[in-house]
Amino acid sequence: MIPLSILRDDPGKIQKGLEAKGVSIDINTLVTLDEEHRAAITKLDSLRAEKNKVSEKIAELKRNSENADSDIKAMQSLGGQIDSLEASAQDLKQSLTDQLFGLPNVPHDSVPSGKDAAENKIIREWGEKPDERKTYLTHLELGKNLNILDMERGSKISGSGFPLYVNHGARLERALINFMLDHHEGFTEIFPPFLTQSSSPTTCGQLPKFSDDMYSTEDGNLWLIPTAEVPLTNIHQDEILDEDSLPIYYKAYSACFRREAGSYGKETRGLLRVHQFNKVELVKFVTPESSYDELESLTLQAESVLQALGIHYRIVELCSGDLSFAAAKCYDIEIWAPGENRWLEVSSCSNFESFQARRGNIRYRRTSDKKVDFVHTLNGSGLATPRLMVALLETFHTEDGTVEIPDALQDYMGKEVIE
Repeated sequence: MIPLSILRDDPGKIQKGLEAKGVSIDINTLVTLDEEHRAAITKLDSLRAEKNKVSEKIAELKRNSENADSDIKAMQSLGGQIDSLEASAQDLKQSLTDQLFGLPNVPHDSVPSGKDAAENKIIREWGEKPDERKTYLTHLELGKNLNILDMERGSKISGSGFPLYVNHGARLERALINFMLDHHEGFTEIFPPFLTQSSSPTTCGQLPKFSDDMYSTEDGNLWLIPTAEVPLTNIHQDEILDEDSLPIYYKAYSACFRREAGSYGKETRGLLRVHQFNKVELVKFVTPESSYDELESLTLQAESVLQALGIHYRIVELCSGDLSFAAAKCYDIEIWAPGENRWLEVSSCSNFESFQARRGNIRYRRTSDKKVDFVHTLNGSGLATPRLMVALLETFHTEDGTVEIPDALQDYMGKEVIE
């Protein structure tokens, strides 16, 4: 949620930031709403103080056996005004909150300006691109030939977009998850619930705006998580942390569930875009002063998985128009899939600053002056498995159609080759 302090002190900055994300809004409407709410609170305080004085006067008159009828009527009138103004102030506060919750985070000043992904900035590449002279099979061809991936039977069970991993494919999926969990040292491992109350995705920014992209129970009280970011971030919902406990690093495996309601017209073949997938997630709670250094180290941590596996990748800084709803700054990690002959996003590493913390009321107490402030939260995939498996299969298959397992995975797989 956008800080009210910035709305009051520099509404033009918010207007400019929202426009950079492609959001058109008259910020003066919010400013006026905030001013009306604050004026109502000031008037309420004045009326309550006046009522207290009248109450004290009535008590004094009664102690002296004097007539207090007119003052009693005055206090009753004040009580009615207070009740009416309290309702009005609550309506103003709710309207302001609802509008603020519907607004995205404002991009950090360092984010490049741009309308969409075409204007994203390539920061660096790692590794060598697979030999373009070689003919590469796709992951679907390899999955069928090696009997490790069965999309048809997955569709029969659950509908399209639900992969069925078979035999060594299932083992490879498990190996990737276990390898990544072990790889991310220094992070406390969590095994979270996969269903959460609505307050949790509201904290992270999925609700209320993106409810159509999520699965929920029929009564709408529980939501299947689109990422472990949701339960991990809400571990400290409504808490005040000690500064000495920061930074806090969490890692978690979870299944992830997404309707992908906006994927019409996009490439959805095979594992490229699915409704259920596995992912190892990294989440950080840090002080505001350190959050951008933490974003750089988080990105390095996520990309180190690909270095260990020997998969060619690049780091892309998202422009303002391509940033997610909640992110102030984000790096995407894209891997090269030679069979698909394209780059595939496998991780997004984002700094949300205090946006999520304000929505989830996640604060910390400073050691120096004991003042309470909002933490900054960050998250990154470390990594998601479907596209990682695509690149792995397509990069490391041999001319005879077998797949060589990267050294880092061999102990987890118990074999060197899938054949």
